[in-house]
Formats: sequence, C-alpha cells, structure tokens
Amino acid sequence: MSTHPSATALQEQPVPVRAKLVAAWTSFMFFYAYVDILGFYTPGTVSDILDGKVHTFDLSQTFSVTVLAILAVPMFMVLLSATLPARANRLTNLVVAAMLVPFTVFNVSGGFYVYFYGLGVVLELVLLALVLRWAWTWPRTTPTSTAGYARPTASTSASR
Repeated sequence: MSTHPSATALQEQPVPVRAKLVAAWTSFMFFYAYVDILGFYTPGTVSDILDGKVHTFDLSQTFSVTVLAILAVPMFMVLLSATLPARANRLTNLVVAAMLVPFTVFNVSGGFYVYFYGLGVVLELVLLALVLRWAWTWPRTTPTSTAGYARPTASTSASR
C-alpha cells in the first residue's frame, strides 16, 4: 500500500502578527474600495456625482483632498504594519483602528441601500476588530534569567 502525498497531514505554520495585520488592512482597503465602486450602481449616485454632490457634500478640491488624506491612513497601515518595530507597530495599529471605527460607522449614514452599506460597514468593522485584537494580544518575549548581563564578546574574551 502506497501513501499519496495528498493523504499526509499538512504542517500548520504559525502566522506572524505582522502578516495578519497586513492582511487585515489590505482586506479593509479592498472592502472600502469595492463598496464605493459597487455604490455607483445604486440609483441616483452617478447623476448626483455629475451634479457635483457626494452624499451631502459638494464635490470640490477640498473634498477630494480630504477624502484622499483620510483614505491614505489605512493604505499606509498596510506598509507600516509590515515595517514598524513591534512596540510602535502595536501602538499604531491600536490607535488607528480605534480611530477608524467611528469613521467607518459614519459611512452607513444616509438611509439608502442600508443593507448593502450596512453589510460593508459590518465587514469593515470585523476587520478593524481583528486588527485591535491582534495588536492588543501581540506576543511578548519572555525575559531570560540573565537579562541585564552583557554576554562576553570575542574581543573581551581575548583580552583576558
């Protein structure tokens, strides 16, 4: 009886916290973009944009710059989650995700296509909750019994 490679158990690899955070922020941005893109198919949206309105806001350079600046935050979180040192990474993710919760909830306001926008907001909030959980429970290193003592180096050992 021969064993096929597909019949053997696969080894589970732990996913680093940084990779989880990058994946969550990337997914958040995809949801954000696709909810907006699919939102163009709701009746009246394109005509409102052509008339210079988005939601209750007038389209202007100020509006566009403001929205771009706000959206740049989660975009940069993809990069920052991969590159910041652990302590700064944890703190940045906790602060930014917590600040984005009310902003995300605001996006369901308006009263039209509540199920569609509601689902988008719920899914984005789930991702923000995962970011908060993973950042909050970031694994800590355990101190060694020799913490605080310098290990002899080759140059100090040779001088003895």
